[in-house]
Amino acid sequence: MKSNKYLQNHKLVEKEFLHHSNQDPHKKQWNLSEVILGGQDGLVNVLGVILGVAAATSDVRVVIVAGLAATFAESISMGAVAYTSSRASADFYESEREREYRHIRNVPNLEKDEIRKIYQEKGFEGVLLERIVDTITANEDVWVAVMMAEEHKLSPLDRNSALRSAIIVGISALVGSLIPLLPFTFLPLGWSMISAVLLTAIVLFIVGAYKAKITVGKPVRSGFEIALIGTVSALAGYAVGALLKIPVTP
Repeated sequence: MKSNKYLQNHKLVEKEFLHHSNQDPHKKQWNLSEVILGGQDGLVNVLGVILGVAAATSDVRVVIVAGLAATFAESISMGAVAYTSSRASADFYESEREREYRHIRNVPNLEKDEIRKIYQEKGFEGVLLERIVDTITANEDVWVAVMMAEEHKLSPLDRNSALRSAIIVGISALVGSLIPLLPFTFLPLGWSMISAVLLTAIVLFIVGAYKAKITVGKPVRSGFEIALIGTVSALAGYAVGALLKIPVTP
């Protein structure tokens, strides 16, 4: 009876480890970090471009054209970076995973000692520690999954999610880039520049506050920090445009 119960527990532990090593429920949810990455980058970069062009040319049409060009270039670029970054991370995980398989086949005793050390540091000892070690090392897949998570601090990545990530980041960058352009479609140049800066600062504040609210940190402080950093960065574009202002020909 005791051996059957131990075997059942053994199978349950294996199943649990394999489930969490191959599936991450959080990955299936809407990825806020990707949205913030694309949206914030689009907001700040395009605002900097249109402020610089506006200061240099004082021509609303040129500002809009430059802004739209920057918008689409930014969204495509950000999407491509997200795609290649996700694929690179997945490739790195697979490379490390294959290396761990080789290690447990070539030097199993050494790798077993590493598992024992990991769980000793978690406070397990004696018979319970040995049962945990035996359970984990009885299955190669479980063994490698634990080593990847506990030793390397790496999580499995789905290669198919790279395209999804690229689309989310690209669309977020596109939407974010269009926000500072809105005032230039219906306001005079001077008011458009002021409105674009204020609108961008407000959106960045909301993004920073919301991010802190659902993660860690103080929402108001986080909102002000992101708004300040983003606005100052964008104003650098205005400074360049003002320095290189194109003279108005009669």
